Amino acid sequence: PPPGTVDASWDMKTGVRDQVNAMDGAAYFKLFADLMKNNPPAAEDAPMVAKLAKIGIVPGQDFDASKLDPAVAKGIAAAPKPAQDKIANLKEAIVTGDAKLDNGWMFFPHTGVYGTGYRNRALITWYGLGANRPQDAVYPTSEGPDLLKKYSGANKYVAHFNKGELPPANGFWSITMYDKDYFFVPNPINRYTVSSRSKFKANADGSIDLYFQKDSPGKDKESNWLPAPADEFVLMMRLYWPSEKSPSILDGTWKPPEVKEAS
Repeated sequence: PPPGTVDASWDMKTGVRDQVNAMDGAAYFKLFADLMKNNPPAAEDAPMVAKLAKIGIVPGQDFDASKLDPAVAKGIAAAPKPAQDKIANLKEAIVTGDAKLDNGWMFFPHTGVYGTGYRNRALITWYGLGANRPQDAVYPTSEGPDLLKKYSGANKYVAHFNKGELPPANGFWSITMYDKDYFFVPNPINRYTVSSRSKFKANADGSIDLYFQKDSPGKDKESNWLPAPADEFVLMMRLYWPSEKSPSILDGTWKPPEVKEAS
């Protein structure tokens, strides 16, 4: 390949998410129009394409906010914050059916096959920048025991899996720990995930308890421990090539266990 070149005008220090979230409405739609020149809309996008044309966004053409009616320009300028709040609203995603909630774990049954579900596509990109189809991977995520309460490193939590009821996946499964901004959490044992590759210590009845907490649960339980930060944290489960036969997360015959606060 030819030698790469670096465009010095690009901000290489500020996080990509922060750069996008800081864009004003006019800059956002200008970039959107530029990207559509090489990424044209699909046929089923026709109704949305017609709607966007009303505010000057036309596939293959530049977007110039200065040519808009002042009222339209004002509306675009005011759009980013409420739009971001709507995109990231997980509670609304449950109400609309874009997301399912079981035992405190939320997952999205339509990832990768969005069709004209623009808000769902935007929500997945907001949190994860793309995702596989459900038949390839499912990503149950839990920010707390319920929607009104967040996990905290000040507490101790445990997830109990009955014997033979670990996540049913033909590929592999994992549970990963993130901080409240969905980034890895530095920890003393450099462990960021537990998975089907882990060597867990089982209980006498064959069940398995996984521990999510800041401090070690004890040497005898450290094989089942995922270290948490001092403040809020997020758990994300991944099932790659989830089973399509019962028990299966795809049809609801298997559900992730509740993560309970330990005494």
